[in-house]
Amino acid sequence: MLGPEAFDKEGFLRNLQDWSTDVAEQIAGKENLQLTPEHWEIIELLRRYYQEFDDSPAMRPLVKYCARELGPDKGKSIYLMTLFPGSPAKIGSKIAGLPKPDNCL
Repeated sequence: MLGPEAFDKEGFLRNLQDWSTDVAEQIAGKENLQLTPEHWEIIELLRRYYQEFDDSPAMRPLVKYCARELGPDKGKSIYLMTLFPGSPAKIGSKIAGLPKPDNCL
């Protein structure tokens, strides 16, 4: 369990190295989400995206990356919205321990 000083005012990790699956569960709890295997699949995909592009994806690139990596059924914004209501790119990146994506309010 990380203390409040580990997060910025929006709840994103200050240091990416502090991330772990336990920290992801902690962040998800603050977002009122119970992580399922479907959530973890997207969280792992977000972390791969960050490793590949050194950036957190905005919504459109996230949808395209999901379609490429997981197939057309999961590469849809509606699917991502069911897992991460509101802003899948922002909330997913937060739980994945990544910086806030550009263009996310």
